[in-house]
Amino acid sequence: MDLKNRWGDNVEKEGGILGPDGQPLVSQPPEPQAEAKDETAAEPTGEPEGQLNFFNYIASLGFQTMIFLGEMPNPVTNKPEKNLKQAKFLIDTLVILREKTKGNLTKEEDDLLNGSIYELQMRFVELSK
Repeated sequence: MDLKNRWGDNVEKEGGILGPDGQPLVSQPPEPQAEAKDETAAEPTGEPEGQLNFFNYIASLGFQTMIFLGEMPNPVTNKPEKNLKQAKFLIDTLVILREKTKGNLTKEEDDLLNGSIYELQMRFVELSK
């Protein structure tokens, strides 16, 4: 039986889950057989669940920053809450990503990243006054 490790690569069950170096992370005990199928469990639709790519990652960091800037309501409380320290941390994270990915992005990815940083920095400066 094949399993998928956290990177989506197939690995043999007997070998356990493999890390990025190809070495087993942990030895996996045999999975117990389910006694009854849960009829309320969602059936797979064949559509990818929240595909992770660079655009979605940058957008996610941008949305989180907007929440911390108080520009969007906190999804837990449904109320705007400012946390400028956390907003600055996320903006700085985007700046680091720009530095570390320089020369490795498509024009669209570069435009998204630079535009996001610019807009978030401008909002941060405005709200910090």
